[in-house]
Amino acid sequence: MAVTIALDAGHGGYDGGASYQGRREKDDNLALVLAVGEILQNSGVNVVYTRTEDVYDSPVRKARIANEAGADFFISIHRNSSPNDNQYSGVETLLYDENGIKVEMAEAINERLAEVGFNNLGLEIRKDLAVLRRTQMPALLVEVGFINTDADNMLLDTRFDDTARAIADGILQTIFDDIDGDTDIPVPESTTYAVQVGLFRNPENADNLYRELTALGIPTDVGRSGSFYAVRAGRTESLNEAVALQQELQQLGYDTLVVTL
Repeated sequence: MAVTIALDAGHGGYDGGASYQGRREKDDNLALVLAVGEILQNSGVNVVYTRTEDVYDSPVRKARIANEAGADFFISIHRNSSPNDNQYSGVETLLYDENGIKVEMAEAINERLAEVGFNNLGLEIRKDLAVLRRTQMPALLVEVGFINTDADNMLLDTRFDDTARAIADGILQTIFDDIDGDTDIPVPESTTYAVQVGLFRNPENADNLYRELTALGIPTDVGRSGSFYAVRAGRTESLNEAVALQQELQQLGYDTLVVTL
């Protein structure tokens, strides 16, 4: 199975979350989750949503949705709120503990959001949240600015696409750094491109896709790093050739992502 991200839009239905001057947290959460999910899907990642419309599910049920889907990561999107309006500003990510790859992902997301303009308030440990406690995979809850702080709302509204991209990039950065394991290796003068067609935990699934692509006459290899197997087609030093192959594979129904090797 390819890498699967469970995205949770916090609150929903009768549970509006925090509110400020008619603005409801549940609406901001859903808009961000759908935008982030689209970016991840376009990058070849499977996405499972706990909700895609204005409905309520309990936090325990949301954790169960992710568990039943066999998701590799769980990311819940929220807006923060302070006792007094315009009291605090910035992004913060909540974790059950400070162990494992979820810490790297949380820090990457916060750093990317800081590049958009949000203050980086760091990480907070919360053991009382069901979506962090009941999930069987690395889980984090991202508080994307304070809903009762005008500066944070203005930043989100004027740079909404950049905010969604920052969250998605933080997720993707962590996934692919973990797979490649070469973050500290200098980039060579010439760059090799390939089209990633699948990312699997099960080597048999990777091998099946490898055979399928080679039967189509497409040069393909499987690279292993960590616990994942990446199926990559058409190594080339030409970005244009890689993009052309990506378009060809997409027309055949494959989810693809151009990567550098």
